[in-house]
Amino acid sequence: MDTKFVLPKIGELPVLASLESICKFEKVPTYVAESAEKGAYMAADIVVNAIKNHKGDKKFSLGLSTGRTPIGLYNELVRRYKAGEVSFKNVVVYSLDEFYPMAPQNPQSRNHRVYEDFLNDVDIDPDNVHFPDGTVGKERILEYCKEYEKMVHGNIDLMIMGVGELGQIGFNEPGSYSKSTTRLVQLTYNSRKTQHQFFSNPNDVPKMAITMGLETIMSAKKIVLMMWGEDKAKAALDLIEGSPNDAHPATNLQGHPNMQVIIDEPAAQELTRVKQPWLLAPPAEWTPKLIRKAVIWLCKVVDKPILKLTFQDYVKNSLSDLLERVDTYDQINIRVFNDIQHIISGWPGGKPGADDTTRPVPSLPYPKRVLIFSPHPDDDVISMGGTFNRLIVQGHDVHVAYQTSGNVAVNDDVVLQNIDTAREMGFGHVGDLFDEIRDIIASKIPGLPEPRELLNFKGAIRRAEARAACRSIGLNDRTNAHFLNLPFYETGGIKKGALSDADIEIVKDLMRRIKPHQIYAAGDLADPHGTHRVCIEAVLRAFEEVKDEEWAKECHIWLYRGAWQEWDLAVADMAVPLSPEEMIRKRHSIFRHLSQKDIVPFPGEDSREFWQRAEDRMQGTAQLFDKIGLPEYQAIEMFVKLI
Repeated sequence: MDTKFVLPKIGELPVLASLESICKFEKVPTYVAESAEKGAYMAADIVVNAIKNHKGDKKFSLGLSTGRTPIGLYNELVRRYKAGEVSFKNVVVYSLDEFYPMAPQNPQSRNHRVYEDFLNDVDIDPDNVHFPDGTVGKERILEYCKEYEKMVHGNIDLMIMGVGELGQIGFNEPGSYSKSTTRLVQLTYNSRKTQHQFFSNPNDVPKMAITMGLETIMSAKKIVLMMWGEDKAKAALDLIEGSPNDAHPATNLQGHPNMQVIIDEPAAQELTRVKQPWLLAPPAEWTPKLIRKAVIWLCKVVDKPILKLTFQDYVKNSLSDLLERVDTYDQINIRVFNDIQHIISGWPGGKPGADDTTRPVPSLPYPKRVLIFSPHPDDDVISMGGTFNRLIVQGHDVHVAYQTSGNVAVNDDVVLQNIDTAREMGFGHVGDLFDEIRDIIASKIPGLPEPRELLNFKGAIRRAEARAACRSIGLNDRTNAHFLNLPFYETGGIKKGALSDADIEIVKDLMRRIKPHQIYAAGDLADPHGTHRVCIEAVLRAFEEVKDEEWAKECHIWLYRGAWQEWDLAVADMAVPLSPEEMIRKRHSIFRHLSQKDIVPFPGEDSREFWQRAEDRMQGTAQLFDKIGLPEYQAIEMFVKLI
């Protein structure tokens, strides 16, 4: 999908800055693409050129991995094959890993997924495709791994891989020995948690896997590592700027003589060239937000509030260029202090009758029509429940649109519990379904889409929870809560469909009916192929088609974040402070989503519930404001103005 949404930029290094200076802290060649799609395009260039330029009698040998990361690459390779730009007839494929035990025809097998995502759509000879065999008996597994190692070691011309959040490559978990070879490994809870998205039941996720080792991967002639999304930012920093260590397996590949790392801008956000570009070279322009970013960073480095920063603080910490090109240190301090102070607003819809010269939202028109888009039925209250409530209390006409049903996130036992409750209350026509639904659950086949009857119940549970959350913060759940059930989501399985015209039409129709002055949407891109990404694309593409209509000319789009991340203060355009009472009201609205509470499918997983994660995030933001010398609040929700 060609994305229209990228994270906001606040400043860049000069075009003429030398490559050496930009990459001063980087240990491996790294290309930062504007989006995952453009990064996948570059990776496809490398694959296609390598196949075309391959010489010799032996077939070109390509190492592949599975997961979400390479999907964009596979889509692009299929497109180029169908366009006649490349052929895979003379290509041999070796897969990086496979679950154990796991039959190749199982829909969750790595084998099956590579075929489904790529190999079925190109002209590769099936005899040239090699996967670790997840059906080998335990008594022979050691011998088999040695055979696979002998087949692949030193024979792969190009290895294409993603990197896990903790630096895993393949199933080489943290702690893997740098000289490891193909072997059977025990999967950590984190890897099993990640793979859970491809399984209907957490208990179905295998506990073991066969994987090429780090030394096996190092034996490839060329390696391309890809990382997309904010959740890979820490792993990208470790790989690109860190030192080799077994705790982050990908770092052991830094010594490879022919390696290329390709990441998108969200994954690059922790790199020095993005986070502190002034340490590498004078920026092309000291934009207001880049100045804000530098000053906040300086406050953290010297542990001082903004108005106490000194000339020496700036000079000793590589910010003398800011003083030379912009202003004196004391004037910059005042400018940034006022800049941040002006984004703080207790009136997210605008304050009637107030001077709005320095406020983030104009006072007129009042009241405003507000449309909040929530990817899942709980993202609205988790991410911006306080602001949601504030808009209602302050008299605005607020609507919320739940873009997807969220049905696959409901556990089977929750369905049975709800039906059993209806049965206990004497609603026989519903209660009599208990045995029927229990039989449907028992007949489910792992990996296949869930039965529609079951999904209908799960969708109904999430709608009821969303309406209860709306009521708890004062919204009319019958007239102002809209359930869009966008078609891309309704596949019945973990893998979703592509965004289509049908999705856009549904979103566009709602926009035209409400004619909002403000739109709030989720700008959380931790997963570039996930639901949040598709949902923001649906909003932006729909708005693009209506932007010339009279109502849209007065409409502005504000972005909120999810439970795990908050906007960097450097890019925020509005900060809405919450009182302790509003925090409790938000918490209670999150509590209404009972099917999503207390779900900890893997030991060791972050045990905090959504309300706890949200509160820790908001209170952490408030503490940052206090630390840099701004007013002290109980909690803060932050937003970025996109349009």
